[in-house]
Amino acid sequence: MTDSRATIHLRSAGVSVVIAPSPEPRILHWGGALDDSDISALEVSSTGGQAYSSFDLPRIFPLLPRERSGWSGRPSLAWHRGGQFSDPAPRLAAIERPDAETVVLRYDDAAASVDLTLRLDTFGILHHSIRVSAAEGTDPLDLVAVRAVLPVPAEATEILDFTGRWTRERHPQRQPLGYGAHVRENRRGRTGHDSAFVMVAGTPGFGFRTGRVWAAHTAWSGNSELAAERLPEGAGVHGAALSSGELLLPGEIRLAPGESYTSPETVFLFSATGLDGLSAGVHSLLRSQPAYPSEPRPLVLNTWEAVYFDHDPARLADLARLAASVGVERFVLDDGWFIGRPDDRSGLGDWTIDPVAWPDGLGPIADLVHELGMQFGLWFEPEMVNPDSRLAREHPDWILSTDEDPALWRHQLVLDLTRREAWEHILEQMDAVITRTGIDFIKWDHNRDLHAAVSRATGRASVHAQVEAVYALMDELHTRHPSLEIESCASGGARVDLGVLEHTQRVWASDTNDPIERQAIQRWTGLLLPPELVGAHIGPERAHTTHRSASLGFRMATALFGHAGIEWDLAECTDAELDALRAWSALYRELRPLLHSGTTVRADLSGTANLLHGVVAPDAGHAVFAWVQAETGPNAAAVRVPIPGLDPASRYLIRERDELTSADPHQVLSPAWLDGPLSASGAMLCEAGLPLPVMNPGSALLLEFIREPA
Repeated sequence: MTDSRATIHLRSAGVSVVIAPSPEPRILHWGGALDDSDISALEVSSTGGQAYSSFDLPRIFPLLPRERSGWSGRPSLAWHRGGQFSDPAPRLAAIERPDAETVVLRYDDAAASVDLTLRLDTFGILHHSIRVSAAEGTDPLDLVAVRAVLPVPAEATEILDFTGRWTRERHPQRQPLGYGAHVRENRRGRTGHDSAFVMVAGTPGFGFRTGRVWAAHTAWSGNSELAAERLPEGAGVHGAALSSGELLLPGEIRLAPGESYTSPETVFLFSATGLDGLSAGVHSLLRSQPAYPSEPRPLVLNTWEAVYFDHDPARLADLARLAASVGVERFVLDDGWFIGRPDDRSGLGDWTIDPVAWPDGLGPIADLVHELGMQFGLWFEPEMVNPDSRLAREHPDWILSTDEDPALWRHQLVLDLTRREAWEHILEQMDAVITRTGIDFIKWDHNRDLHAAVSRATGRASVHAQVEAVYALMDELHTRHPSLEIESCASGGARVDLGVLEHTQRVWASDTNDPIERQAIQRWTGLLLPPELVGAHIGPERAHTTHRSASLGFRMATALFGHAGIEWDLAECTDAELDALRAWSALYRELRPLLHSGTTVRADLSGTANLLHGVVAPDAGHAVFAWVQAETGPNAAAVRVPIPGLDPASRYLIRERDELTSADPHQVLSPAWLDGPLSASGAMLCEAGLPLPVMNPGSALLLEFIREPA
């Protein structure tokens, strides 16, 4: 707990963060590893010259940049106290080092004290959070913005972030980082289908395997903002800045004297080896977290697209038996099991078992599922309520809106879980069903945005408090049921963030099971999330969301690279299709240890016709890749494609895994090497590559690489 004003050098996993405490705490360097002998030169060269028409001293870029410090961009802090103290002027009071990874900078201001915590973990990831505590006085402190802002070098002149919609989440968009601010604000009350997800700034043309990249992600499931900002005067001696934080609504965070607010954590990432380097670090981080599942990811069957709301116990029992026969390990009963739920217009909020659909309760189906050797899962949407429900009729004041006639979204409204009585009511209802039925898993859905989310209890915007209440509800259920697993679903992939993954064991990446859409969605979701945390299901031949048809082999190959599952009425399957699913489930179990522990790698290819992605074991001794033909491309014959991520010093035996699918050639003959096992060095495979076949669109080829004995 020393108060040293010496320059601080945090270093881990090839990343250095250098912090100078004076004249105001600032980042001298965030990027590739430096030696301690470099610090003196870094300090001496930490200020630029004085520009014309500017301040009389050279600009610096502090850890809390704001107007007072000469920063004309988005400030780290914005507040007021009764319309006054609107120019934050925190002065450094102390520096503390709780451990070797962490620095806590304590500031004082007339309106508030500020604690800024930076932690560089063992994976080279920088965690940033700010705590603001209101000072003594008569007026509350209204927070306008609390942002994490870090500089990036002038070489980072290209940015990548994401957009999307329902069934097309995390679609990348790239552009030059021009002058001004590229700002992505999320005001949906949840992470959103169009979430920016992560803001990446990098060297021009950076890819999965090349380029230097700096990135920010807001680990939060409510309103948020990400920005990349470049001003003509730069950011001190740096070129631009990345910022991240919770987007605060007017009056949402009002602190009485002595009260405090802690910002959601921002995760800052650096890689000198492209986007795959970012993924490697954050995947390792997630695999080390307390919420990370301890058991192998069971093969799932979810009933939604099989039966929708048509819950017939006998039919579902037959489906469970078929599921077990093809190797399913977790059977999940989706929406429609609770009282008053013939469709999506009624029943939400009344979490008791429907005596009409389930006259004997859920006990018999749960018992059957367990007897068949599978886990039993159940769908809930605890944050929502239908106006046509007993809960809404008895407690209209529990609706999260001050509008007497609030707008419906999928025939539902938001339940105000910031009200303790509402929170406890939902907890007890869920706990009762979980306890009596023996539920192992919850699919936790969230099917609408939180527009005009104002609590009737306080009259204040309540997105922040609602998110905290949801996290607390998940945590309490885990406390009562330690083996329970929870999936974050939000009408598909609208709540995928590192915040919710502190409380859940999986996300549903998208409501679409169309493998063409899924290839892209899973590819970019994997920028932050390892495959085993991303639900990936096989649907029927004709996708329910896009009405596009795809071969069973392609659907199986796509779902293999995730937490695999099935969302299909198996009673409709032919014997040949059931046999194919058995082979797929066996392959999933065989490869699961590799797929769910290895390093995700993606090749940089021109165009969008082909994708090459895979998982390489930590020791690079085993790897599986998928060569995907998503659409027709310009090549008429196979060309060599380098295989990334292998060990150049090793030799590999390469074979096609054709249990699911084999090359569906769009040429007279496929490359001859596919006819039998091939032996090649990692150096040759990484540098020269293999000629990979031109295939018909909507097809995939699985390749396995096994290190040969020395």
